[in-house]
Amino acid sequence: MYYFIINPNSRSGKGALIWRDLENILRERNIKYQTFFTEYKGHAVKLSASITASIPEDSQIKLIAVGGDGTIQEVLSGVKDISRVIFGYIPTGSGNDFCRSMKLPQNPMKALELILSDKRPHLMDVPHISCGSSSSRFAISCGIGFDAAVCHEVGVTPMKKVLNKIGLGKLVYLFVALKQLLFLKPSSMTLLMDDNKKEEFSKVYFTAIMNQKYEGGGFKFCPDASPSDGYLDVIVVDSLSKPKVICCLPTAFFGKHTHFNGIHIFRCKKIDIHSEARLAVHKDGESAGLLHDFSVCMEPKQINMIS
Repeated sequence: MYYFIINPNSRSGKGALIWRDLENILRERNIKYQTFFTEYKGHAVKLSASITASIPEDSQIKLIAVGGDGTIQEVLSGVKDISRVIFGYIPTGSGNDFCRSMKLPQNPMKALELILSDKRPHLMDVPHISCGSSSSRFAISCGIGFDAAVCHEVGVTPMKKVLNKIGLGKLVYLFVALKQLLFLKPSSMTLLMDDNKKEEFSKVYFTAIMNQKYEGGGFKFCPDASPSDGYLDVIVVDSLSKPKVICCLPTAFFGKHTHFNGIHIFRCKKIDIHSEARLAVHKDGESAGLLHDFSVCMEPKQINMIS
C-alpha cells in the first residue's frame, strides 16, 4: 500500500493536473494506494502525523510526497517515527533542489516509475530545527539572513507564477536574490557548533545549514554536503562587499564560490545560532519567521528514502 500526500496547488496549480496523469498509471496497474490532498499551509504535517500514527509495531509504510520542496518538509515534520517510513518523492514544484541533490528524476512520471520499481531504499539523514517553542524537520536546508529573505519573497512574488507558466520559474530566485542583496544589511552572528566550537562574525549576509548540496533553485552552496553522512554542512558568508557577493553568487551554481575570501564552511552534528538583528529564517524554503536565535541538530534515526 502506498500513501500519497499531494499538494494540488504546487507549480501554480499544475500539481492537480499532474496527479491525474499519475493516478491513471496507478489504476491501470492495479496498485493499492490511498490519497490525501493538502488544503492549506501546514496541512501536510497533520496528514503525515495521522497516517504514521497508525503504523503497526515492527512494520513500515510507504509514504510519498507529491509537491515541491516545501511539501517534503511538511511531510517529514509530521512523521511520528522516521525509521518506520519508506519515503518517496514526486516533484511537482518549481525549485526541486531535493531532486538535484538526491539525483532523483525531475519528471513526475519517471519519479513514479522509480517508486513503483520497488528498489531497495537508501538511508537519508533528517535534520531537526528548533525555533523557540516550535520545532520541525527539513530535508534540504535551513538558513538565516539573505537566503531566507529570498525564499520568503519567492514564495509570495507574482513573478514566480508568471515565470512558471513559461517554464522559467528557476530565474525568479536569481531576480529576487539580486533585489534582496541591494537592501540587505549584514548582521553580527555567533555560531556554537557541537557545544564546544564557537565562531563569531561581524558582517554576515547569511548562514545556511545544509543537509544537501543545493538550495534556492540550484545554488550549490555546500558542494561536499552528503545527505547520509550524519553531518550538517554550514556556510557563512561574511564581510564581503556587495559587488563581491554579486560576483560570487553566479559561481555558486557550480560550487566555485568557496574560493572567495569571506566564505566559511563548517561541518557539525549540532549548531546554535544567535543573530544580533532579527532576521528571516527558512526551512526548506518555507518561512520560520523573524528570529534572533534557533538551533539545528541531526535526528538520531535516518529515514529510508526511495532513490
